[in-house]
Amino acid sequence: MSLKKIVVIGPESTGKSTLSQSLANALNTLWVPEFAREYLELLGRPYAEEDLLEIAKGQLASEGALATNASGGLLVCDTDLNVIKVWSEHRYNRCNRYITEQIAQREYHLYLLTGIDIPWQPDPLREHPDEAMRQYFYSKYETIVAGSGVPWFAINGNEAQRLTKALESIQSMGWPGPY
Repeated sequence: MSLKKIVVIGPESTGKSTLSQSLANALNTLWVPEFAREYLELLGRPYAEEDLLEIAKGQLASEGALATNASGGLLVCDTDLNVIKVWSEHRYNRCNRYITEQIAQREYHLYLLTGIDIPWQPDPLREHPDEAMRQYFYSKYETIVAGSGVPWFAINGNEAQRLTKALESIQSMGWPGPY
């Protein structure tokens, strides 16, 4: 079986990292953390448009490195380059061509779209706590996954419910693994 990549995608503060890590643990495989967090924490200044390209390259490098060691034919990705594209277009009204080319070339097998039904968790790296902006970004990601041609599932509820729904979604794909 070739490697199946599962992407957890959604707006800020919707439990993506928690779900990605829990899902990888439940599946006995690896997860690719969101490179942007590490990059921005070390940056020491507000990010600029050119930083988004470096974040994209770092995300892809992390994904590539971890893909070689994933077990059970599954790799869980905490985000993909669509998130960087959405942020770039929102903030700068454009997106670097490298990023859009990589989005077109990458192959993913399942999207899990995290909902905004959990409370906002303050974090210095997060920018849009108001409900209208959370809904705006959710709609952006929903449009992306719905138009991707890749199966996707909406993931809502508390932490345990989200993990259960994610595991059920993966199981419904017919992929072998511990569910």
